[in-house]
Amino acid sequence: MAEENKVILHKTYASSYAMRVELALKIKGIQFEYVDEDLSNKSPELLKYNPVHKKVPLLVHNGKPVSESLIILEYIDETWKTGPLILPQDPYERARVRFWANFIDQHLIPSTRKVWSTTGEEQEKAKEEIMEKLRILEEGLKTTNHENDNLGLLQILLVTLFGSYKVYEEVLGMKILVPENTPLLYSCVTRLNKLPLVKEVCPPHDKMVALVNVYRQKLLKSSTN
Repeated sequence: MAEENKVILHKTYASSYAMRVELALKIKGIQFEYVDEDLSNKSPELLKYNPVHKKVPLLVHNGKPVSESLIILEYIDETWKTGPLILPQDPYERARVRFWANFIDQHLIPSTRKVWSTTGEEQEKAKEEIMEKLRILEEGLKTTNHENDNLGLLQILLVTLFGSYKVYEEVLGMKILVPENTPLLYSCVTRLNKLPLVKEVCPPHDKMVALVNVYRQKLLKSSTN
């Protein structure tokens, strides 16, 4: 019976995309195994099961691979009916949550990458871009059910992306979540950060600072080559 529900998560440490999946699995109470991938020396299983993107996260359920974090989250929610819902049951509410999830992935995350990979005037422009998109997301939150500790799809995305918002302050000198500017986002993320499951999945501040410093240097180096 255990073999019939074998779940393996291929991930890297501190990948916000992989943290999404890990958090969802824990929310549902699903037993799973980890495979920590070295992306400079990818495992044969990762290359076999995700031959198109060759990236993490990768979920393998009973030998069947599922890739791309948003797709994996929906797969988890549809496959394991027990435990809290990740997506709303109501079709309209579900559509709205999907819209804002796509907004985060397609518009907000690319802007955060620009901030980490640029300096000077270009970085200042990227910072303004992030703040504008955060204001748009703030307005979107007003139409969703965000005022509780339930870890639904949007909450999972927000806390894994911005739960370490103080890292931005320490590494970049940028206050990305400011209660005066985006009070709903700020209260949502700070509230979720206190949940035991979130603390279990998200790396501590000091480790994140060290990791993003390395990440930033790599991005800056690649942008000058």
